[in-house]
Amino acid sequence: MDAVLNASVLAELRRPRPYPAVSVLVPTHRREPDNAQDPVRLRNLVAEAKERIQSDPAVSRAVRINVIEQLDRAVAEVDLVHAKDGLVLFAAPGEHQVWSLARPVPARVVLADTFVTRNLVASHIAEQPYWVLAVAADHVSLWNGVLDRLTEHRADAFPLTRSLEDPDSERKERIGDLPSIFRDEQTRQFLRQSAEAASAVLEANRRPLFLVGEAAALSLLGEASTGHVITTFNGAAQITQGGLAKGPAQSLFKAVGPVLESRQRRRVSEVLAALDQARSRREFAAGLDEVWQNVTQGRIASLSVEENYRTIVHDDGEHLVPAADPTHPHAREDIVDEIIERALDTGAEVTFVPDDSLTRMEHMAAVLRY
Repeated sequence: MDAVLNASVLAELRRPRPYPAVSVLVPTHRREPDNAQDPVRLRNLVAEAKERIQSDPAVSRAVRINVIEQLDRAVAEVDLVHAKDGLVLFAAPGEHQVWSLARPVPARVVLADTFVTRNLVASHIAEQPYWVLAVAADHVSLWNGVLDRLTEHRADAFPLTRSLEDPDSERKERIGDLPSIFRDEQTRQFLRQSAEAASAVLEANRRPLFLVGEAAALSLLGEASTGHVITTFNGAAQITQGGLAKGPAQSLFKAVGPVLESRQRRRVSEVLAALDQARSRREFAAGLDEVWQNVTQGRIASLSVEENYRTIVHDDGEHLVPAADPTHPHAREDIVDEIIERALDTGAEVTFVPDDSLTRMEHMAAVLRY
């Protein structure tokens, strides 16, 4: 199934591919009885994709066989038992991928020279990912956080470990030269190495960072960090609680959770204040159609969207209007996700806020560049 979705993975997914790059989007459900139809829906959409590949005169026989084989491999990797709210299958010559999303997707099959990534982009932003670096004198671990779930990052040299045994400890103890573990030069070097390893990962995948450990460990981590590593740790929230460098995830989140919630509440307050200020400067847009008009012109500096805002529209040529018939061929079910992707493509910052936070702004609002 899917790997961690981050900026570099998204960039790779969005690059052009040989035709046809097939995207199959499948609505799925977490619980009974709604999930009973998920296998049928998946089978029907995959069958539609195969039929379109086979009937497309622009697809050669060799490519057709290869892409259908890739699609079958993708289906074989699907785990509907642990389904979330949406499933995305990608297949192209020589490759396939499967992504399970914690955000609904419309039922759709697309053949193009790029994959349809807007739903992945919106899901990635909505999940508000973060990092947790758990620090001890002999063990430093890095954790990938998504909402209330923590998964240990076991790559890029993590976790880093060392032995605390000093082969010369007896002699040092006799002469009174056995330093505290956090005044020991070996500990300083270990934490410097850990900081550099973490910095490399965090610079490639920027997101909020939480540092967890004893006060002495966090202090020494800061002292041992140099140059660009210090910049990486700027703004990180520090949680002084030891004994968590080896997890488990549940205990680690128990320490991080309250700080994460406080930071998110503060962020929502900042977003709402910025929107009010933008309104007074007349650099403001609210509501789906007004935001759409501005995002297509690249005017949005920051976009705020309620977490579960969904709507279906069609474009009448000048405006987006509510779709009276959701089954109409020109109805656009994922217009919110499309706006989010367009905003990000033009350098805008996107923030999800709790439902009903933007009721008087029609659930979506933006600060404009001009």
